[in-house]
Amino acid sequence: MPLSQSKRQQIWQTVRLIPYGKVATYGQIADLAGLPGRARLVGKSLSCVPEGAAVPWFKVLRSDGKIAFPPGSQQAHLQVGLLQEEAIVVVNNRVKLMTFQWQPDLAEMLWKLSR
Repeated sequence: MPLSQSKRQQIWQTVRLIPYGKVATYGQIADLAGLPGRARLVGKSLSCVPEGAAVPWFKVLRSDGKIAFPPGSQQAHLQVGLLQEEAIVVVNNRVKLMTFQWQPDLAEMLWKLSR
């Protein structure tokens, strides 16, 4: 299924809602964006974020809390640095989801996404 601009915008809008110091998983963003089961679509969409756009792509991680980029890669170092700037602890390319995962209130999400 091709990545439509409207789906991309839904995903980006949802990622923008992740608060300071919190992370989300690809699957979680897919669910919140109304695209359940489409975690890979989230990854593809985040790879298309234009440079300079206000989409905090770095806050989205794999379901196990790991950074999706290969350990030691330039992209992984960039993502770790951006996470650390928000006081998110990264150990061995992994964030402890029990501590840092965003747990949005459903009513608040519906209100924010409808704007």
